[in-house]
Amino acid sequence: DYELCEEWGHLYPVPRENLINLHQEHLIHLLEMGDMEKALKLLERIEDPDICLAISEQSLDQHPSLAASHFLADYLTSHFYGNLTVARHNEIQALYMGSKVLLTLPELYRVNYFHLSSRPLLMLEQLLMNMKVDWVAVAVQTLHQLLTGQEIGFAVEDIDKLLSKYAEKALDFPFTLKEKRS
Repeated sequence: DYELCEEWGHLYPVPRENLINLHQEHLIHLLEMGDMEKALKLLERIEDPDICLAISEQSLDQHPSLAASHFLADYLTSHFYGNLTVARHNEIQALYMGSKVLLTLPELYRVNYFHLSSRPLLMLEQLLMNMKVDWVAVAVQTLHQLLTGQEIGFAVEDIDKLLSKYAEKALDFPFTLKEKRS
């Protein structure tokens, strides 16, 4: 049905908003079905870069699934870097990194942290508070790799400060040790 509507749009004039809505629904449908290759081909078929940017951004703002969010964030930063404001770019980069960290977690537990996908530092802190040390190790390694050469509002030093803070709390004893006297 989407392809038929797309063909119809090539034959008859369709208002810009309707065209954007059609492509956006089609894109989200393809991404939710897990067909990233067809989604990429759909975006490549769109000739007007402004429409393509609008479709990609609006689709991302609808908070689709983890894989769809990851795909859209990657697509936007790699194809429309110059068209995004610094704040929007940082927001999309943070979502990309957060979704990448989520993909390193065991599949059954991803849903518990999905709401933090656009806030990777907060996700890391939540993992620390939940005592998921093994997951934190993988998440930190992933973030260190992704942050190399990136400027997105936080840096490796912020991760190190967070880890130091929780390491200090782990060693904080609420009582004093008493000496044994003989």
